[in-house]
Amino acid sequence: MEHLALFVCLALVAEVLGTIGGFGSSLFFVPIASFFFDFHSVLGITVLFHLSSNITKIAFFRKGFDKKLIINIGVPAVLFVILGAYLSKYCNSKLLEMILAVFLISLSLLLIIFKKMVVKPTIMNSLSGGALSGITAGLLGTGGAIRGLTLAAFDLKKEVFIATSAIIDLGIDFSRGVVYFSNGYMHEHDMYLVPILLVVSIVGTYFGKKLLMLFSENQFKYLVLILILIVGIITLSKQIWPNLSLPQKMLSIKTNYY
Repeated sequence: MEHLALFVCLALVAEVLGTIGGFGSSLFFVPIASFFFDFHSVLGITVLFHLSSNITKIAFFRKGFDKKLIINIGVPAVLFVILGAYLSKYCNSKLLEMILAVFLISLSLLLIIFKKMVVKPTIMNSLSGGALSGITAGLLGTGGAIRGLTLAAFDLKKEVFIATSAIIDLGIDFSRGVVYFSNGYMHEHDMYLVPILLVVSIVGTYFGKKLLMLFSENQFKYLVLILILIVGIITLSKQIWPNLSLPQKMLSIKTNYY
């Protein structure tokens, strides 16, 4: 892969920011990886990356987790991610990328404008947040922002927040991974990325944890939202003006395998 170094660096940035923001790395990794691979391959690669990423987070933030939230948010998330992953096979990949871009832009603007917006810590909101995060994760490859917003309502400590989110995400990734594999999204020629992304997940989580201790969550949350907005705009522009978003040389990576 001609731009492997760039891809790995961007994946590392996604992992660091995903750890700091509590959203998970897929929120950044999916749109970034879509510049290098076709969208369905991105979904398959994201699962493999995210599995190692979540296991790493659980190891680094193992001080505790909320069992009740794992059930209330995790169970509907797993059920609906299976549905979303199954439906992704019947959706046009270009359409999914467009939806992803609009989703990132809308969500980031919503959270930037309404800074004090919170979800009430009710069982119904837990179930709804889990279901919505699950189906978006299955369809678009990322649902961490919705899950993060739902978890934020329960005022958890940083370590408990990240560990709880990672455990839920682990169930989501394993479930959708089975469906993505059956859909043919995981390709043999992409498997060389697995050990590389495993190292990226460990290094990124380590540095993310260190940075999380140095700065306030609000400062980083605002930075993360700005970056999500930028990524969303770039992703949308790639769909509207494909020749203007990235040099054609880089875009050609997507077709080298076919």
